[in-house]
Amino acid sequence: MFTGIIEATGLITKITEAGNNRTFIIKSPLAKQLKIDQSIAHNGVCLTVETTEKDSYQVTAIQETLAKTTLGTWKTGQSINLEQCLQWNGRLDGHIVQGHVDSTAKCISKKDADGSWEFRFLFDESFAPLIIEKGSISLDGISLTVFNVSEKEFSVAIIPYTFEHTNIKTLSTGDDVNLEFDMVGKYVLRHLQLAKG
Repeated sequence: MFTGIIEATGLITKITEAGNNRTFIIKSPLAKQLKIDQSIAHNGVCLTVETTEKDSYQVTAIQETLAKTTLGTWKTGQSINLEQCLQWNGRLDGHIVQGHVDSTAKCISKKDADGSWEFRFLFDESFAPLIIEKGSISLDGISLTVFNVSEKEFSVAIIPYTFEHTNIKTLSTGDDVNLEFDMVGKYVLRHLQLAKG
């Protein structure tokens, strides 16, 4: 379980493939405090730490994860957002994020708003019931508030701190991001679908 508040960014230094799996070596300031079997959110995707070194660690993504997220397109030298799992004795500063990506979205605009940045995204309209005006969404692991919501588009505003301390500053028009919709909304929608039943 995560909060969508990014702790650090990591750098992909090596990618290897074995069968349908991809293994990533991530260089990060978090590496020295990680333990094997620990869950870390990588651009919003929960992956398990397999090995640790002084300043890096290893994780592997299986075919299901690669098919539903942006991990299949990751390259060496790429910066990714990192968050360790939630400790129940801490504050929940973002919203409840599972690290289970639902879909991807494409950045269709990026605007400098003179002190902040505004991004607009195109997503699969089958997920439209899960996005509400001023609701929460996890975008590459970042807990954000959506606005100007339509059936297949939404916008987010990025404050300077988030822009400087996450990889969203490297995002360009045409790039894909991982989306995780609010868990409460998913349960409500499922309940309504079963009630119709």
